[in-house]
Amino acid sequence: MSSIKIYSWNVNGVRSAHGKGLTNFIHQHAPDVLCLQETKCEAAIAKTLGLDFPYQFWHEAEKKGYSGTAILAKTNPLSVTNDFPGNHPLEGRVITAEFKSCYVISAYVPNSQRDLERLDYRLMWDDDFQKYLSKLSKKKSVIVCGDLNVAHTEIDLANPTQNRRNAGFTDEERNSFSKLLSDQGMVDTFRSANPTQEKAFSWWSYRPGIRERNIGWRLDYCLASANLSWGKPEIHAQVLGSDHCPVSVKCEADL
Repeated sequence: MSSIKIYSWNVNGVRSAHGKGLTNFIHQHAPDVLCLQETKCEAAIAKTLGLDFPYQFWHEAEKKGYSGTAILAKTNPLSVTNDFPGNHPLEGRVITAEFKSCYVISAYVPNSQRDLERLDYRLMWDDDFQKYLSKLSKKKSVIVCGDLNVAHTEIDLANPTQNRRNAGFTDEERNSFSKLLSDQGMVDTFRSANPTQEKAFSWWSYRPGIRERNIGWRLDYCLASANLSWGKPEIHAQVLGSDHCPVSVKCEADL
């Protein structure tokens, strides 16, 4: 086994992030695998951006300029799969790369939206996604990276009391995430390594002064199968270019 660096970033538009230092970020951090979410870009265009990875897999949404995920890698995966079984719109939310000893998944979980109008769908999506993870985990270890659109516990957002019942912090979403961890044997690597660390956020509103005052949410995760060895989970809050910042973890795995 070798130590591989896996990074994940909701770039809120890959072309926008490209103009705000994405290439420099890649050169500085040199990830072995980079998972992107909310790419908002057609695959044919994304491949012309000159990002420094020999193997690039872009999964665009049917609706142009919306959602989308990608996995960029230094090693060619054995296979790459888009989406998972279930009755879901084509929003480009999940892409899975199979490597020698593990699956790496880039996921952009649906937001329950204002007035929780999409909460029921979100919970159905969660259920189907967890069934998919269960199927994969019977074959190999699984690493799930991405914007999972939930702050799991009260220390995962700046103002838990004011945001209770808001999208991303409902009891239903938090319980669903707990179920993912327990039933699928997944570890929230950052929280496992930093069980009491507060003010560790990965998303901030674009409203003036919010990020500077660190009024944020931890919505971005690197989850790993319990049987995987991992280390150094990080939230790279100093990296700008999106309303989210990158998160990362090192795993012992063979690509």
